[in-house]
Amino acid sequence: KMATLGASVLTLTDWAKRLDPDGKTAKIAEVLSQTNEMVNDVMWKEGNLPTGEQTTIRTGLPAVYWRLMNQGVPNSKSTTAQVTEQCGNLQARSQIDQDEAELNGNTNDYRLSESMAFVESMSQEFASTMIYGSAANPEEFVGLANRYTSTSDANGQNILLGGGSGADNTSIWLCGWGAKSMYGIFPKGSKAGLTHEDLGLDDAFDSSNNRFRAYMDLYKWKGGLTVKDWRYAVRIPNIDVSDLAGLTGTQALSASTSIIKLMSRAIDRLPTQAGISPAFYANRTVLSHLRLIGLEKSNSAVTVEPAINQFGQSIFEIKFLGVPVRLNDAITNAEALVS
Repeated sequence: KMATLGASVLTLTDWAKRLDPDGKTAKIAEVLSQTNEMVNDVMWKEGNLPTGEQTTIRTGLPAVYWRLMNQGVPNSKSTTAQVTEQCGNLQARSQIDQDEAELNGNTNDYRLSESMAFVESMSQEFASTMIYGSAANPEEFVGLANRYTSTSDANGQNILLGGGSGADNTSIWLCGWGAKSMYGIFPKGSKAGLTHEDLGLDDAFDSSNNRFRAYMDLYKWKGGLTVKDWRYAVRIPNIDVSDLAGLTGTQALSASTSIIKLMSRAIDRLPTQAGISPAFYANRTVLSHLRLIGLEKSNSAVTVEPAINQFGQSIFEIKFLGVPVRLNDAITNAEALVS
C-alpha cells in the first residue's frame, strides 16, 4: 500500500476507512481501486471551497544579487498566482423492479450485483475525465490532457513527443502525486470518492407512465484535480500504436522516440522524487508491449515483479526504472497530435 503523504492527503481507501467506520464506503473504495488503477495512486485532499480548491502557485522566483562592500541590495520577491480548481458532480440512479429483485431469493445480493455495474461505469467515466476533462464542459473538471497541450506552452518542457504522425496515437503519463505537486480534490464538507445512498422502495414509472414498485439507489462522486506544480506531470504523446506493435519506425528500440527512452527522459523532468508518489499510466495496448519489452533478457530497465496490492492480493507489477507502471484504459489510441 502506498504511503500516506501528510495528514490531509490520503489515498481514497484511507479516506473511506477514516470517514466510514461501518465499512460501506470503504468497500466501494476497494472495488473502485480494483477497476481503476489510478485510484490506487491519487492522493486526495478535502478542498478549501464548497466547489473545489483555491491554490496559490509560484510563477516566478525572486531576483538575487552579488553584493560589493559598501553597496546595498535591492528588495525582491517571488511572483505567485491564485488558481481555483472546480470539482465535478458525477451521479447515477438505479431502479430495480421489486418483484424481479425478490424473485432471486436474496434481494441484497441481487442489488449488490447491479451496483457493481454502476461502480464500474462511474469509475470509467471518472478516469476518462481525469485524462480528457475539458473546461469547455463546465459540468466536468479539467483533465491532464487539456493542461498539457503544446510544447510551446509554459509547461511545454514536460511534453516529450513520441514521433507519431498518423491517426492511431496515444500517450503515456508520469504523475508525481503529493500535497505540494498534484492531487485529487473533493468539495469542502463532502466525502471522498464514490458514495452510495439506498433510497429504498418507491414508485417508479414505465414507458407508459404507469407505476410499479422498485428498489432505488443513488450514486455520487464529487471530485476534481489540482496540479499545484506543473513540473510533476509529464506527458509522452504522439506514440504511434502501429509502430509500437511492430517495434518499428518511431518505436524501434533504437529510435530516439522509443517509449523506453522517452520514459527515461520523463523521470528526469521531475524536480525530485522525494515527498511524492510517482507512477506511469498507459492503456492496455502500451502496457502489454511494455511487458513484452520487459521480458526480453537484454532489457532490465522494465521489470515484471511479483507483489501484493493494498488489499492483500497477489499481482505482477510492471516497473520502469523502479517507477510503477499502471493500467489506465481511459487513455485512447486515437488522440489528436500534439505539437
